[in-house]
Amino acid sequence: MNHSVKDINGEILCISQFTLISDYKKGNRPSYSKAAKPDTAIPLFEYFKDELKKSGLNIQSGTFGADMKVSLINDGPVTLVFDSKTKQ
Repeated sequence: MNHSVKDINGEILCISQFTLISDYKKGNRPSYSKAAKPDTAIPLFEYFKDELKKSGLNIQSGTFGADMKVSLINDGPVTLVFDSKTKQ
């Protein structure tokens, strides 16, 4: 965690995941109603990938909206939550 992806000459796998915006405040199931609709989300996802590609790193991505099976080996466990509303 002390080095950037560029520092270690790493690679990035960029996958869209609407479930990260889930809301568990009521009911038995999470709500995803705050997730962006595809007409908004797809251009944002493409923009994000284009910006990552400017880094010169190897950037791979999934297909927006596809049912993908992703396998990885995590050097963790570490979970980082970025919430622009809390600014903490």
